[in-house]
Amino acid sequence: MNSATRRIHQTALRIFAETGGTSLAVSDLAREAGLSRGTIYNNLDDPGALFDSVCDQTAAEFRRAVNRACAGMQDPAEKIAASIRLTVRRVHDDASWGRFIARYAMLEPRLGSFWADMPAQELRRGLAAGRFSFEPDQVASITATAGGATFGAMSLVLDGRRTWRQAGSDTAEIVLRGIGIDRAEARRITEVELDPLPRVAFFETI
Repeated sequence: MNSATRRIHQTALRIFAETGGTSLAVSDLAREAGLSRGTIYNNLDDPGALFDSVCDQTAAEFRRAVNRACAGMQDPAEKIAASIRLTVRRVHDDASWGRFIARYAMLEPRLGSFWADMPAQELRRGLAAGRFSFEPDQVASITATAGGATFGAMSLVLDGRRTWRQAGSDTAEIVLRGIGIDRAEARRITEVELDPLPRVAFFETI
């Protein structure tokens, strides 16, 4: 993806996040991106599909970034907590990204699909190892709960009601305690310092 196309998509994400809706006038997009209408048409096969493209690529970039950040972690509890905390921190680091996810995650399942991927795998791994305590058929419910709680924590940060550290750590601790980690250990895990999510090239080819 060339620089003009990346700029178009990044601008579209910001506009969608700020204004809502799933379509943009090419003239508005060109003005906000500082590009000509001709450049927009030359770099988009179908301007009407821009929202779908932004959703797909945002979800893919997020999944790749979290997986990369957690690649060296062995403890499933640590990986699940880090996934939650890093997601909430990304809202602080990139408010437009956070507003986009918060606005559309409940309408677009692909934006929340990450929670059925790596966190679900770690839940099963931790359960098999005796690290967690819940019924095997509860994995989907737990990931849905964790994802919803994380989106709620993101909103707290966006609204200025909690810092990213407070919202992320509190949410991760509650989720860990819900799957069988005792309070003291859950608090310890969720207070470990983490580097922010790596900046994977935006709209990098999958």
